[in-house]
Order: sequence, then structure tokens, then C-alpha cells
Amino acid sequence: MALQPFTDNFDDSSTEAGFQFVFYCDICQEGYKTRFIESKTYKKGSFFRKIGGVIDAASSMTGRGYRVGYGASRGLDAITERYQGMSPEWQKEHDAAFEVAMNESKEHFKRCPRCTKWVCFNDWNEQEGLCTECSPRMASEVAAARSEKMVADIKAKAESTQVFSGEIESKQTLCPRCEKPVGDEKFCNNCGAPLKLVICEKCGTGSQAGSRFCGECGAPLS
Repeated sequence: MALQPFTDNFDDSSTEAGFQFVFYCDICQEGYKTRFIESKTYKKGSFFRKIGGVIDAASSMTGRGYRVGYGASRGLDAITERYQGMSPEWQKEHDAAFEVAMNESKEHFKRCPRCTKWVCFNDWNEQEGLCTECSPRMASEVAAARSEKMVADIKAKAESTQVFSGEIESKQTLCPRCEKPVGDEKFCNNCGAPLKLVICEKCGTGSQAGSRFCGECGAPLS
């Protein structure tokens, strides 16, 4: 009797040592990993039908390198082909473990009667009996719409609010000797002239070296 998976969206992570599967939600792709079932034939050491026909079975049969996602019948054919080097006893164990895994994982998924997708509880609308793609949760949609409107109102308010009322001016410090632009250096990078500020004796304001009058109070600078 051929295996009939309840969904074709799953990974088979079985190895010669045992069996484990991951079933995924058709909407968010979150997965549920079934419990590991140890192979009895692995303990007996008779897990290969033809040793020469299997190359690095442990590495080729582990992880998400094998993902069934293109139809149940095609996926089962791939499983059969993938494990054709294993013993008949191991194959029977695999089929039995797969059936146990499906029954276990079904408790963590719901099938939408409208779109027929298998979804996790996060994507299931319990009130409507449909997945959230077919019937979004009203409370979630209302909350999302309110948040979007709030952000739009904040941006509109910010556009109409004046946040700066000062004067925009640009001042550039020039070397008093060569008149080249300078920064915060103590000496001019072009001519080496000292750039120390001259302190006004009247108000104590610092002025650029070479200035004749204080820029704050107008007093002459010595």
C-alpha cells in the first residue's frame, strides 16, 4: 500500500540510523519537526541491501537538501528512488515511521476548506474556520489599519510643523596670513601661521587671529 502524505510540503531527514520528518505551514513556512524514531535494522548492522550501491548515505540523506514540494505522488517517487539502496526491512521501518510522523504532525496543522492549504495555528482563523489568507482576523486588520493611519497622521503633522526658526548662515575661518580656509588646527596647513584666537580684553570673546576689532563688542584688539 503506497504512502499518501497529508501534505506535500515536508522534509524527509531520515538517515540509516533512524527517521525524522519536518512538516511546513503552507503560508508562513514554519516547520514542525517530528520526534526521532530509531531504526532497528541500524542496530543490527543490516541497513544496506547493496553496500556498493550506496555512496555516503549518511551525508546524502540528512538535512534539508531533500525537500518535497512538487506534488505528493512525485515526492513519494523521489523518496522511493532515494532509498532504493536500503534493505527491505529498513524500507518497511521508514514507511511505518512516516505514517507515525504524519499522525503526530497533523495535530499541529489545520486544513483550510476554501483553499485546501495546511496551515499552522498562527495562520488559522479559529472564529471563521478558515486560514488567515482566506479570512484575515478582524482584530489584527483593524489594529494594522489604525497603526498605518497613525503613522500617516504623524508624517502629515510633521510636514506642517515649523521646527527651526533660526538664521542659516555659513562662516568659514581663513588664515590671517595667506587667507586659505582652515579648520580647528592650531597652525595653518598652508603657510604655518599660528591660528590661536585673540581674546578681547573688554568682553572676553575670542576672535580670529589677525582681527583688528572684536566681533562681539567692537573693541579694538591688540
